[in-house]
Amino acid sequence: MFKEFKEFAFKGDVVNLAIGVVIGAAFSAIIKSFVDNLINPLIGLVGGGKAALDALVIHVTPTVSITYGAFLSAVLNFVIVAFSLFLVVKSVNRFRKQEEEADDRECPRCLTLIPKAATRCSACTSELTAE
Repeated sequence: MFKEFKEFAFKGDVVNLAIGVVIGAAFSAIIKSFVDNLINPLIGLVGGGKAALDALVIHVTPTVSITYGAFLSAVLNFVIVAFSLFLVVKSVNRFRKQEEEADDRECPRCLTLIPKAATRCSACTSELTAE
């Protein structure tokens, strides 16, 4: 059982996932600090000297309060992290697409992308000369 666990734990995908989780947690902490220490005070300053975003509260009764500012701060953290990850994924996809296009060519008959070394199109079976 230990041998199987070792094989599972040290596969490339599992290690990459673990590294991604650690980096994601660190990145999330940076974004949280950015929102808490830079954005919230600016919102407080723009709001006429009122409290920062985290301090926004609705008092329902003397003992019950709804801290909607903390929720808005968490939403802002999520939006910034999600947008940052979107930009990273978009950049990675652009580079992958460039690499894939560099390794392929179009079939002159059906315009399907095929490997440069192919001698026959997989879509229309036309005979081709290898590049």
